[in-house]
Amino acid sequence: MALTCRRIFQLNNVLKLNKGNVLTQCKRFIGEAWVAGSCIDPALGLNDEQRYFQSLATDFAKNELHPNMKAWDQEETFPVETLRKAAGLGFGAVYCKEEFGGTGLSRLDTSVIFEALSQGCTSTTAYISIHNMCAWMIDEFGNDEQRARWIPSLASMEKFASYCLTEPNHGSDAANLTLSAKLDGDHYILNGSKMFISGGGDSDVYVVMVRTAEKGAAGISCIVVEKGTPGLDFGKKEKKIGWNSQPTRAVLFEDCRVPASNVIGQPGDGFKIAMRGLNGGRTNVASCSLGAAHASIELARDYLKVRKQFGKTLDTFQHLQFELADMATQLVASRMMVRQAARAMDDDWPEKVALCSMAKYFATEECFKICNQALQMHGGYGYLKDYAVQQYMRDCRVHTILEGTNEIMRLLVSRDLLTDGDRKYS
Repeated sequence: MALTCRRIFQLNNVLKLNKGNVLTQCKRFIGEAWVAGSCIDPALGLNDEQRYFQSLATDFAKNELHPNMKAWDQEETFPVETLRKAAGLGFGAVYCKEEFGGTGLSRLDTSVIFEALSQGCTSTTAYISIHNMCAWMIDEFGNDEQRARWIPSLASMEKFASYCLTEPNHGSDAANLTLSAKLDGDHYILNGSKMFISGGGDSDVYVVMVRTAEKGAAGISCIVVEKGTPGLDFGKKEKKIGWNSQPTRAVLFEDCRVPASNVIGQPGDGFKIAMRGLNGGRTNVASCSLGAAHASIELARDYLKVRKQFGKTLDTFQHLQFELADMATQLVASRMMVRQAARAMDDDWPEKVALCSMAKYFATEECFKICNQALQMHGGYGYLKDYAVQQYMRDCRVHTILEGTNEIMRLLVSRDLLTDGDRKYS
């Protein structure tokens, strides 16, 4: 059913300043009417079904995420109940098949949803995107028994998932990871550790890339480890500059005994599964950057219209008008690239690896610049935690690092350009 269109934007909290100047602090609510029909309208080019998904996600962002965004950040709260509410709308396994409880949507639909949600809280939406990536890897490469065991509880977010690839000494060099898994009867014995794991310690299901054979990509397997398994432990909660609504910890394995039946796909398939998962993860995190940048443009636009200097509101200064135009152009260009990459995933284009890498690199870089420029437009106020623009900037900064650093993204794009014949990892 269609959602009612409502005006939800307000300017309030008038602050009295020196010399009689008045600054109206912008308190933004998601879904302001002026965006519709403007050049940055995220609904442009979408069909009716996609506009419905977007509206549903926007409404959730407005009512459930944005009112709590600041508190979750400052108190470092993992919003379990809110995440389960999101799952109740179908956001727990968005692009998993419906057979075992997934929502069954496309990658393009998913991008639209994550962009809308991240306007409400970029950090929380980024965790939802990682959880979805884990669920998809089980759904895509697992057998029916594994799907039936894990997908329903992941789709409802009764259980939360974490992706475990990065190690203390192996980040971008994922093909040479060292966490060992030695077969002992009908179990694997895991020893080693993973680093920078979103949801670490709070998640229930860990999709772990392990070494089961010789060095290199061919010796990597994918195995699911459940919280509570003897030998599974966690490091202390890491302190970060952003992404504070999701915990990040090291995940530690010491003679951790895991049933061999938990292997996803075949032994040796792990690197392929990891890279396939990351392709989608790159469009997901880029979509989260789009939402942060969109929100920041709205905040900057409204701030310029009320903040006065030299007797005039800032929106009358041509330099700032040009800056705003540049930000809008960067946002729309990024959005088009991300949505093209999502279509490439949906339609299995042979260029999909390079296009996802290109979109992730371009969108996360440009969207961070947008957020940073929006903060600059706020002047000193942008650096105050009472103003949401600084949180959007902090929360999207890490997107240029995770799911493959942007340096690796550029490497993948250049490899595609320099390759003759079949594309590697296609």
